Amino acid sequence: MTVLLKSYIQDNWIAGEAPFSTLYDPSTEAAVAETSTRGVDFAAAFAHARGVGGPALRAMSFAERGALLKAMSKALYAQREHLLDVAMKNGAGTRGDAKFDVDGATGTLAYYASLGKRLGDASHLVDGEVGGLTQSARFGGVHLRVPREGVAVHVNAFNFPAWGTFEKAAVALLAGVPVITKPATSTAWLAYEMVKIVIDAEILPPGALQLVAGSAGDLLTNLGGQDMLAFTGSADTGALLRGGDGPVARSARVNVEADSLNAAVLGPDVEPDSDLWHWFVNAVVLEMTQKAGQKCTAIRRVIAPADKLNDLQESLTDALDRVVVGAAGTSGATMGPLATASQLRDYREGVAHLAEQAPIVYGSHTEVSPVGAEEGKGYFAGPVLLRAADALAADRVHDREVFGPVATLLPYGDADEAVAIVARGGGSLVTSVASNDRSFLKTLGLGIGAWNGRVMIIDKKVADQSTSHGMVLPQLVHGGPGRAGGGEELGGERGLGFYLQRVALQGNRALLEKLFTK
Repeated sequence: MTVLLKSYIQDNWIAGEAPFSTLYDPSTEAAVAETSTRGVDFAAAFAHARGVGGPALRAMSFAERGALLKAMSKALYAQREHLLDVAMKNGAGTRGDAKFDVDGATGTLAYYASLGKRLGDASHLVDGEVGGLTQSARFGGVHLRVPREGVAVHVNAFNFPAWGTFEKAAVALLAGVPVITKPATSTAWLAYEMVKIVIDAEILPPGALQLVAGSAGDLLTNLGGQDMLAFTGSADTGALLRGGDGPVARSARVNVEADSLNAAVLGPDVEPDSDLWHWFVNAVVLEMTQKAGQKCTAIRRVIAPADKLNDLQESLTDALDRVVVGAAGTSGATMGPLATASQLRDYREGVAHLAEQAPIVYGSHTEVSPVGAEEGKGYFAGPVLLRAADALAADRVHDREVFGPVATLLPYGDADEAVAIVARGGGSLVTSVASNDRSFLKTLGLGIGAWNGRVMIIDKKVADQSTSHGMVLPQLVHGGPGRAGGGEELGGERGLGFYLQRVALQGNRALLEKLFTK
């Protein structure tokens, strides 16, 4: 029996009209849910958010909005087991994958709740100090950041229906802006269940959060000059959204976090079987296999000294041999299936495309034997490692991301060549660099900084204490230049800036200080 997903519009749950889209269990290919937005009035959703949700949120202080986020986090965590079960039935793969997504959502809500408490009773942010503008000591100016009076529309990717939905919502709601969230249809069941928990708990004021469960239809045609669109997904779709009437004609703000060819660079000083070597190997394998490699931060390019590439290939092969592909909930399975049938097709086509320039040295993109799965059922893919002889000449690995358990070994000669290889990807969300050589670390850190949103610098002193390469932290910005979308979200208080308008006030300095900065 399938679950009927409804949209939450104007504080009511609305079931769309036929035909319906079907959601599947990727381990069994069984239908688990259905949804439609046909007949949903998106213009009314915008009007409700602007006229009801926005004023209610702007009337609150940061501390009060933070309290809402804290209550949301607690309500979701209280039903964690139910949410993990839903996640495993509709796209998450293993229980560990489900926890990574669900706990990322509640953790980010909790972080921004604490930020709201720290910001206190203010309802706007002061950006800098009141400064003089003329020879008169009395006339001055100051910048403020105030909530925009529009709607935050969030369009999220299929791979993180929980985290993607609530990390965006946390920042917007704390800024005082109402949210219309639209998860990817194929894995929308988890986001639906989480929004339903929040709504049933009566935490948020009316109009603060609305859900589109299904096709976006004409949703984005309603974007106006006070509205904001935050999108996570493919670079092609991001470019299409940027060209819509809302962003172009009405200057709606747009933030894009797109697919990218993230990298990991092994320093020339790191020896086989050292602690740092093991950190590097484990990092690559984790990013290849967590959520079956379906992460925007996953390592796609493994860049190592040419004279260490054989040893590294052997270590990665040994580690990948221990990966067990299997159905969700199967004992011993360490990697689940891809999320959808289309993702499996793209994976197979993508690996074949890359392999024409970088031969496969481990695994197969066509053969896999998952445990706990019915023969011929499920969207299963095995981990695949490729290797290019010339890192810069193999252009396909720098141009096409295969969204699955796939990585390519690339050799470099010196630090400058390693920088060039990273940059060849055209912009990444994150690159990790493992080395104890301070000169190498400095060259890489500064050299690849312009091509990344985040760089992890790992030496032997932090190798056993660091977060994982792919872990997105709310304290630090998430996004990247170029093909990574050119956007930026999270980053603690910095994330609020997308939803706030910076306004310059001029006038009596004493009056400005008294009215707006105290």
